Amino acid sequence: MLPMPTSRLPRRAALVTLAALCAAAPAMAQNSAPWPSKPLRIVVGFPAGSSPDLTARALAEPLEKALGQPVIVDNRVGAGGNIGADAVAKATDGHTIGLMINGNMTIARLLNPAVRYDPLKDFAPVSLVGVAPLVLVAPAGGATAGGDAKSFFDAARAADNKWSYGSPGVGTVGHIGMELLKSRAGIAPVHVPYPGYPQVATAMVAGDLQLSMLPPALASAQIKAGKLRGIGVTSSGRSTLAPELLSLAEAGVKNFNLEIWNAVAAPASMPKAHVEKLAAAVSAIVRTPEMRQRLFQQGWQAVGSSPEALANRIQADAQVLGGIIRAQRISAQ
Repeated sequence: MLPMPTSRLPRRAALVTLAALCAAAPAMAQNSAPWPSKPLRIVVGFPAGSSPDLTARALAEPLEKALGQPVIVDNRVGAGGNIGADAVAKATDGHTIGLMINGNMTIARLLNPAVRYDPLKDFAPVSLVGVAPLVLVAPAGGATAGGDAKSFFDAARAADNKWSYGSPGVGTVGHIGMELLKSRAGIAPVHVPYPGYPQVATAMVAGDLQLSMLPPALASAQIKAGKLRGIGVTSSGRSTLAPELLSLAEAGVKNFNLEIWNAVAAPASMPKAHVEKLAAAVSAIVRTPEMRQRLFQQGWQAVGSSPEALANRIQADAQVLGGIIRAQRISAQ
């Protein structure tokens, strides 16, 4: 009787294990190798001198020191930041990240189905950098002059669709935010799109519009000059960017909270360990007194969050703003 080949099964198992280890070796090496191993690129979907660009450049130098590699800002301009966002989503070099605004990371595809990336699937959230409310403003004179915030909203309701509001374009936060306010406050002003916030402010001062939402720096300058009247900020509470103004929630608009924000994100393909290392560096930088002051001068309240907190913010904003987009059938195509 021939002996049983007792060594065959263990040998086969060993070969299978060896093959699996060989296949996994590149991934293990990638995760264990020092990172970053070459210059890091921050893609910005807006031109030099824009708010996202200034924030990215403010982060670049301290990030270089923290990570030990050069950090290069790469402006990929167009489509409201979506061209840059798409470049980040598709990057496979392991050293490309993005400094993006909330619209690019939440509602881009809801506004335009032709957008080639999925904001909720194609990014690895890194850190929320800065937040800011918008300021609801009205002309200092005319039909909106005098009275408190309650009187203003009473007048807006009485005016029905005879009032109009401006925004920097269809699908912008200034547009969707006003549509959200209309649903929450029971008012019905008509939308008039403009090329940008400066043009909206000019039309407001001229009395061509009865209300609009403007960034705090622009709104505060016009309010201090006596040309516009501040009704309230769109955040849930008061803001250090416009401390003299009530929040719209305090002014009687229930369940209203709207902020613009910017954040650092990586491609979803970036290894989790690299994302966590990057997040720790970015959040620590943003929370330093020097960076807080620099962001404040740019019109932002510094945050410096964890990836999980940014992911929660993305989901919450996408749900609220997405609901308005669907209800009002807003399209940026």
